[in-house]
Amino acid sequence: MSRSINTQPNTSHEDDTHRVSEIIQPGYNLCGFLPDSDPLRAFPVDSPYTLLDDVGRDLPSLLLDKGCRSYLTNIEFPTWQGICNTDSLPALRLYYLRLGFIASAFINQVGHSPSHVLPANIAVPLVHICKLLKRPPILSYDGYALYNWKRFDVHQAIQLGNIDTLQNFVHLYDEHWFILIHVEIEVLAAEILAAIKNIYLALKQNSSEDINFDLWKIAKTINRQVNVLKRIPEKMDPMLYYKTFRPYIRFYEQVVYQGVAQKTMDFRGETGAQSSIMPVLVALMKIPHQVSMLTKHLLDMRSYMPIQHRLFIEQVEDLPDIKNPDYKDAFNAILENMIAFREVHLGWANEYIHKHVKDPRGTGGTPYMQWLNQLILETEAHKL
Repeated sequence: MSRSINTQPNTSHEDDTHRVSEIIQPGYNLCGFLPDSDPLRAFPVDSPYTLLDDVGRDLPSLLLDKGCRSYLTNIEFPTWQGICNTDSLPALRLYYLRLGFIASAFINQVGHSPSHVLPANIAVPLVHICKLLKRPPILSYDGYALYNWKRFDVHQAIQLGNIDTLQNFVHLYDEHWFILIHVEIEVLAAEILAAIKNIYLALKQNSSEDINFDLWKIAKTINRQVNVLKRIPEKMDPMLYYKTFRPYIRFYEQVVYQGVAQKTMDFRGETGAQSSIMPVLVALMKIPHQVSMLTKHLLDMRSYMPIQHRLFIEQVEDLPDIKNPDYKDAFNAILENMIAFREVHLGWANEYIHKHVKDPRGTGGTPYMQWLNQLILETEAHKL
């Protein structure tokens, strides 16, 4: 008999005491939306969770075998024991990353039809860990990118050339590169967050000169992120991306989580729309995107973000409108660079997906080409 578990994440803010004055201040998260400290690379040798490291290491090879699903079904994956707090969070994130990869590997194994059943030995512990993290039970952008990196030299910067992934679906370096591009973009966002905190303080002090300075700082940082995004083709082949590892990060459609619930469930796949950078910028700039299926989708994407990121976006939304002729050039520069980022993204979506796909939906399950164009047009219309 299957055991019933609530699969909906607890999205209430009862357990989070952060308020605007506590979060939007200098020094909060010097790594942007990446973890404050480098992710845990592996569990201690005496940990009951080392099995997840072992299976994670072997996963790219296992997925090349037609018996992979049968093999994974017969593994007794350990359920997380304990609570979620500051001390346990690095290990908890690694557990979620490993098990999330295993679940998506099972559902979307390349060369086989998508599975509509996630076996209980994977489903039950995955739902449990995701409830602790207050998020849906599927691998998302946080597990695929934000927690999935290490530095070769911990004394050097978090940037391409000094970072690698902890977990992959395939042996190809193309997947490493795809993930690591996003990691560098995310760490650059530290400059944006610091500027937003400074703007918050400047608004309290009515200091227009400081606001203008920090808006320019944001514009320049977005331009640096655009230049990183442009590097995608250096080490990622479009055909390899589309055929080999993109299928593993697609959405779940009508999947039964055995041992959890009898009804089928749908979840969004890993997608850049689950990054918090653009939502924070949209919140700061107060860009009025027309209410549509797109805006509903973008709001839904927030439930796949870490709870702290969701709270930060909400607090930036509460800041006063900074659309002011006094900051016209800096304000417009931010919007122009946001447009440039979205245009590069749209170009890669066309090159890496649209040219090869029959299904017009992205990994998150959306008509991405149409929606990316809408975001660009509405951002352009918001310029002073």
